[in-house]
Amino acid sequence: MEGFAAQLVEAGMQRMPARVFAALLSSDPGTLTSAELGEQLQVSPAAVSGAVRYLAQQHMVSREREPGSRRERYRVHGDQWYKALTSRETVIRRWEAALREGVDSLGADSPAGRRMAETLAFFEFLDGEITAMMERWQVHREERFGGR
Repeated sequence: MEGFAAQLVEAGMQRMPARVFAALLSSDPGTLTSAELGEQLQVSPAAVSGAVRYLAQQHMVSREREPGSRRERYRVHGDQWYKALTSRETVIRRWEAALREGVDSLGADSPAGRRMAETLAFFEFLDGEITAMMERWQVHREERFGGR
């Protein structure tokens, strides 16, 4: 678990969210309470809360209420990478719109306009590849793991 968390940190994730994510991913039920995470990781409730907030914003975990309780459980889903990556599509499309405006305002023939046009072309290409890849992943996942 700590090795995977270290790899996430090496890839750019903050340390505490990486540790919380690794703990959730490696738990059999895929769900833990704040108290369970704090005890397992030997960290404060505030550290867990901040990490979960970050992970929820990245669509990597979800919060659930325990029935009949005020306690929340944090869950990691089997398709969290799919959700996290596809949520990036919205960001990529906003960047594309901003880059289009930049190309239009600078002129496609100017050096800066050409750089922006190339960046725009990259993101348009990436957007199409992500969409196609996610469609292939859904088929592969269904074949390998069945319906969920």
